[in-house]
Amino acid sequence: MSTKTSGLRCAALIAFLACMLACGGGSNTTVNTPPPTPQTLRQAATAHGINVGAAADSQYLSDSGYAMVLGTEYSQLQAENEMKFGIIHPGVSTYDFTGGDALVAFAQSHTMAVRGHTLVWHNEVPTWVTSGGYTAPQLSTILQDHITNVMQHYAGKVYGWDVVNEAFNDDGTLRDTIWYDQPGIGFAGLGTEYIEQTFHWAHAADPSAKLYYNDYNAEPLDAKSDAIYAMAKDFKTRGVPLDGIGFQLHIDLTFDNPATLASLTSNFQRFAALGLELHITELDIRLQDSSSASLAAQAKLYGEIAAICVQQPSCKVFQTWGFTDKYSWIPGAFPGWGWALPFDANYQKKPAYTSILNAL
Repeated sequence: MSTKTSGLRCAALIAFLACMLACGGGSNTTVNTPPPTPQTLRQAATAHGINVGAAADSQYLSDSGYAMVLGTEYSQLQAENEMKFGIIHPGVSTYDFTGGDALVAFAQSHTMAVRGHTLVWHNEVPTWVTSGGYTAPQLSTILQDHITNVMQHYAGKVYGWDVVNEAFNDDGTLRDTIWYDQPGIGFAGLGTEYIEQTFHWAHAADPSAKLYYNDYNAEPLDAKSDAIYAMAKDFKTRGVPLDGIGFQLHIDLTFDNPATLASLTSNFQRFAALGLELHITELDIRLQDSSSASLAAQAKLYGEIAAICVQQPSCKVFQTWGFTDKYSWIPGAFPGWGWALPFDANYQKKPAYTSILNAL
């Protein structure tokens, strides 16, 4: 037998034995392949160009379970409280960036985007402002300085800001606030001009930052969303630097009906048609009990909302207000309610998590 023939036969024998081993034939030997690594929310969302986020507080980063889930599952975080006026600017000339800086550092170390919240809001305004007896021109200077100092501190670290938060009543009228008309910053009675001014200040402070208006109870087509839409359309027509709208979505299971979900979809579409980004910013779905039926219904609704975001190309953020029931604002704000988030108090994934992951 020639050397060439012998070599061919050996090669054939080796190939046969390899096939037998791989297929489990000829013996009880099996080849164990490692199971696929479970996909995270951030991996699933990235495929759609969506940041999946959570509101966070720096005081909980020392909780290893909290830090692990936040840094693994999410591609974005937003300060739940620590970038609001009253906390970050507690004195006339005093700024406290401690909490916000800790969140930014955590985000940077976990390759996460940071979304800023919020520069202008009627709540959590420090007493040195509310009790200072300031005139409208003085308040204008205070607010402009605040926006400028905070945004420039985080320039290049925070990609976008909720410049104005919750400026409308549910009937579509403007809310009476210290910034609008009590006494306001010089635009009392002039509609959305004070909001417009703050967006111009914000753009001047950090021209690279994206700027958003954020509100609640404006998710379906209603008087409030109509008023916000009219403002947004006007701003876009006149070149006011508005990049998108934040829809909070603090809801319960009554939101899950076809008419409401269709209205949400239509509302998203009309804002998208203006060329605006759409962000789901503060989603949570509160329950009155943690029964299997309630958790299943919650999961269904979470999945439906995530699917609406995925199907709308302008929806760039899917964010919940926190992520674990261990640290949720719901029980304090809605006595008797809770269980609102995708992870339970022990950081175990709830059915809601799976529904969100499947939708993404």
